[in-house]
Amino acid sequence: MSTALVLFRRDLRLADNPAWSAACAAHARVIPVFIQPEDDGAWPAGAASRWWLHHSLAALERDLHDAGAGLHLRRGEPLDILRALITSSGADTVYWNRLYEPAGIARDTRIKSALQADGIAVHSHNAALWCEPWQIATGQDQPYKVFTPYWRKLRPRLHAAAPLPRPSVPGWRELPGSLPLAALDLLPRIAWADGLAASWQPGEAGARELLEIFADDAIGDYAHARDLPARHGTSRLSPHLHFGEISPRQIHFELDRRGRAADATRRPDIEPYLRELGWREFAHHLLYHFPHTPTANFNPRFDAFPWAPADHAALERWQRGRTGIPLVDAGMRELWHTGWMHNRVRMIVASFLTKNLRQHWQHGARWFWDTLVDADLANNTLGWQWVAGCGADAAPYFRVFNPVTQAKRFDPEGHYLRRWLPELAQAPPELLHEPWNDAALLKRSGYPAPMVELGQSRQQALDAYAALAR
Repeated sequence: MSTALVLFRRDLRLADNPAWSAACAAHARVIPVFIQPEDDGAWPAGAASRWWLHHSLAALERDLHDAGAGLHLRRGEPLDILRALITSSGADTVYWNRLYEPAGIARDTRIKSALQADGIAVHSHNAALWCEPWQIATGQDQPYKVFTPYWRKLRPRLHAAAPLPRPSVPGWRELPGSLPLAALDLLPRIAWADGLAASWQPGEAGARELLEIFADDAIGDYAHARDLPARHGTSRLSPHLHFGEISPRQIHFELDRRGRAADATRRPDIEPYLRELGWREFAHHLLYHFPHTPTANFNPRFDAFPWAPADHAALERWQRGRTGIPLVDAGMRELWHTGWMHNRVRMIVASFLTKNLRQHWQHGARWFWDTLVDADLANNTLGWQWVAGCGADAAPYFRVFNPVTQAKRFDPEGHYLRRWLPELAQAPPELLHEPWNDAALLKRSGYPAPMVELGQSRQQALDAYAALAR
């Protein structure tokens, strides 16, 4: 009777899970396993990600239990634990879905070679992306560095194929030594996570519910509403995608299916949303081919950029949403409370940090990494380097977002600002976006004066970029 181990990592779902489906189809018994590494490389999961992982694993445990199986939890060195589980279970095959960060690739390569040398078959699958990062290349067989030609190459390969259904579990063997979920020590020990719990439902069911809401409502106005931070105009599926609770193929299939079923006059245009998923693919493409970029400039010319000295007091004001710039502060408080921030606002708070304050993009990347529930090394790296001007496709690299102009354009009535800045909730409309124009309002509300003058700091940033170009 053949037995297989299925190693779950960031593929925490049972439907459209290639490794899980392949193991269930080929073996009489399967043993689902999750291992929390003691050493997770240079980028161990941040606090918000660990909170999500805990609750996502709890949801996966429930789903496996309902399917007649269970989840074997361990903590430590993955190769040592896999070898011990193989010995105790008699498994002859190990399945997993691939990871794409540099540390994950190196670890998987080492584990696969060692297990194969032990006589164990190892099968890896793609569960996270439409195409593997190495499958898309220029005509000169080089990686793409600009998104638009990359998307032109990728888009014709995408077909709304039916996802894999949940397989029946052929049988499983419970092994001794499994840890309780709490022993993985993932949950933060502060009440900060209460806001996360009120905002999210980690797990496959939560991902499916958000997709249904998006497909029923927001997708029809996505091209416009995605830029409005006060509206639920985006899918908010990013953390579910990161933890593999849903796949791009599932999303594409469901949106396409509903679109085909709709009346032709009411059929939503799903292309703008698919293009955004394409940016996610592009981020993984770049990280795979340029693995140094989480800590080094994609464009080495920026190694000479004159960043301001690290200002820890300024960084703390930015982190806590006390900069005195309403849209920046609203975004940073949304992040702290919910573990998420609207994408347009992410660009604005990043521009303020790297250009108006001229703090190195790494400071922002590390803060996002710790506080975002959708913290993803590929997306985080692409986003911060793009805004800072030193990344791929960062043209014009000297763009400085004006947070006042952006707020007036995308939150004209101030619903987003009033929600996250309660001290300004009663401010008159003409002062809400620029409260510093009334000293009495600042004194009465307790809202801080701006850290910097936007026009002057913008010019200083442009001067620094101009010096770099010479």
